[in-house]
Amino acid sequence: MTNWREKLRAALVIARRDFVAVIWSKTFIFFLIGPLFPVLVGGLAGNIGDKVQQSADRPSIGLAMGSGDVDRLLRARDDLDGRLAGPMPEIVVLKRLEPGEAFNPRAALSSSDRQVTAVLSGTLAAPTLSGPPERLRQWVGLVSNLAANAQADKALAYPQVAMDEVAGTAAKVRSGQAATAQGGQVVLFLLTMLLAGMVLSNLVEEKGNKIIEVLAAAIPMDAMFMGKLFAMLGVSLVGIAVWGAAGGTLVLLGGQGMPALATPAVGWPLFLVLGFLYFAMAYLLLGSLFLSVGGMASTVREVQTLSMPVSMFQLMVFFFSSYALTAAGTWVEWLSWVFPVSSPYAMLARAAQHQEVWPHILALGWQALWVVLIVRAGAQLFRRSVMKSGPSQGKGVWSRLLRRGVAKPY
Repeated sequence: MTNWREKLRAALVIARRDFVAVIWSKTFIFFLIGPLFPVLVGGLAGNIGDKVQQSADRPSIGLAMGSGDVDRLLRARDDLDGRLAGPMPEIVVLKRLEPGEAFNPRAALSSSDRQVTAVLSGTLAAPTLSGPPERLRQWVGLVSNLAANAQADKALAYPQVAMDEVAGTAAKVRSGQAATAQGGQVVLFLLTMLLAGMVLSNLVEEKGNKIIEVLAAAIPMDAMFMGKLFAMLGVSLVGIAVWGAAGGTLVLLGGQGMPALATPAVGWPLFLVLGFLYFAMAYLLLGSLFLSVGGMASTVREVQTLSMPVSMFQLMVFFFSSYALTAAGTWVEWLSWVFPVSSPYAMLARAAQHQEVWPHILALGWQALWVVLIVRAGAQLFRRSVMKSGPSQGKGVWSRLLRRGVAKPY
């Protein structure tokens, strides 16, 4: 217990020291201006975003008619496929109705079992199309054409299609939540990549002026690494608060509203809380990797060379998490949840699309465990590459820091 208390106290000392040093430095203002340039990286996710949207909003018409009408309508769809302008929507048979059997199209649209955009019911002579208004206007002519061609034994007559407007459908809600999930992933990635580099730059500076060796001789290495991580996390939160306030002010002064996003499955309050927690975990995971890289390098050039693969790896992880949105229910999605570095992105997307809360508790614990493991591994690498021997583990951490001038009494 005493050992853990010593490590925690040492980590807090390092965190306070680094946090104050960065906040009051002259370059902090340039750090706050920095996001104006990396925002352009968001355009790189455009292609995957389009793919996510197309995957989440595949136009489909649910069919609920008598068995004979269903067969004739499907044959008519196959005959007309490729002969009409524009893509033909998929037709999904919801139910083959018995004579006199009732069917509720609105219940089928709100069901999450088979997500269809609209429902075609009634008969071929008097079809009824139920769905959102924009889809009804788009498909009413197509449905009339299909129904006319399905009645091959009669003269070609285009029936009047009754339209039953439904404000929201399960497919539309799912499409909006997928857009919210993709937007959350992009914001999380940009913030993490922009801010995690501070950990590496701070470590490089202290390695150059030998301060890191003084710290390593006074306190346990894993406590020093953890303190630096949380200091830079605190600095990042200050930057995010400043950027958020500036962005909100510009929106208010411009008189323009923010882009409308669909409400996430867990609700906006919990989604924002989870977004904050997953940002902290993503930052700590990437920051611990940067610290490990810095511990392996002996010069600034080596640090820059080794950090590039980590940055490229993080970029690939982001695109992998985004691709997992298009592969719901497959091993790709499960792997994105379990893999520690991609887990924050994938689980934030899950919060936008699923209501369950308990998986997020498990995911946060899993990610925190990997932060500890990576920090300990990075501390061991640093001890071997820089110190060549283990740091002092005795008591009196606070007094050793005071004697070396690293900490100040307060």
